[in-house]
Amino acid sequence: MDFKRITVNPHQMDGVPCIRGLRIPVATVVAMVADGMTEDEILQAFPDLEREDIHEALLYAAGALQERELPLVKSG
Repeated sequence: MDFKRITVNPHQMDGVPCIRGLRIPVATVVAMVADGMTEDEILQAFPDLEREDIHEALLYAAGALQERELPLVKSG
């Protein structure tokens, strides 16, 4: 998949994937969604973001996880 809104620059944020060259890491946006924040709340917290940025951050994270083998976690 081609991610037009995700940038990786080794000279910015130590190469952490960010949104559109902004200093907003993909991981921060994904964590906000995971914490139960709505898109409107995220956009209010980061006025430079756009709704499409949130969607692409989630797609990017999903794609990154598909690339790796994750350890199984035993419950209880």
